[in-house]
Amino acid sequence: MQRMTQRLQHDRAAGRGSLMPFVTAGSPSLEATVATIKALDGLGVAAIEVGFPFSDPIADGPVIAASMDRALRSGTTVAGTMNAIKLIRPQVACGLIAMVSMSIVHRHGGAAFVRQAHEAGFDALIVPDMDVDAADQVLESVDALGMGLALLVAPTSAPERIRSITARCRGFVYALARAGLTGTSDAPPDVVGTVAALRAETQLPIAVGFGISTAEHVRLVIRDADAAIVGSALVRAMEGDPATAHERASAFIRPMIEACHAARD
Repeated sequence: MQRMTQRLQHDRAAGRGSLMPFVTAGSPSLEATVATIKALDGLGVAAIEVGFPFSDPIADGPVIAASMDRALRSGTTVAGTMNAIKLIRPQVACGLIAMVSMSIVHRHGGAAFVRQAHEAGFDALIVPDMDVDAADQVLESVDALGMGLALLVAPTSAPERIRSITARCRGFVYALARAGLTGTSDAPPDVVGTVAALRAETQLPIAVGFGISTAEHVRLVIRDADAAIVGSALVRAMEGDPATAHERASAFIRPMIEACHAARD
């Protein structure tokens, strides 16, 4: 987790925000995922979320759900994703975060999955469909290995729930820019209230996702939060020829990196 938090702290100390893009493992191919992770790391992102394909995604909108379906049909597995990350971890400086359904964590033995993720080189976990109380089942392993764990906070969460969630987060908190499913959005994000409520309960960095689709969205988010998460829009940009997916990803993310640097000027 230190690798990831140091990047977030470094960006904050430099007076800029951080970017934490999301990619689906195996979409459009696992080789494309690896190449994209390397390319985005070279652009200076703080961390990259790697989504483990799941047949029944809970919080994912149509773009990410479709990418996971394609990845599963092409043969992407948990073991294959872990192996790919293990091979490239020495070549990547940014944080790597496993975004994974609780069903996968549970199926692989809870603590055993956390250990596998750590050994592969992941710095943290995001489990979007994890119940708050269920987090206690993996926190012991997460803490023992020095990993991060981010739970999701909705804009409608009551103060008591925010307090319960943030107490179980390690490394950073994942704040939703809007309720509902992931996906691109034309509406500018308004996260002032959500971030303020979180700041009152935790000193952890706050990353905002869901509907962050443009450089302007990133600029707005970074005025209040520490990091912006870009998922569906990037996954869509990567669709097409796997051999050049990393080039499309870089072209898409570069203006967002610039927005992170300019947002607090």
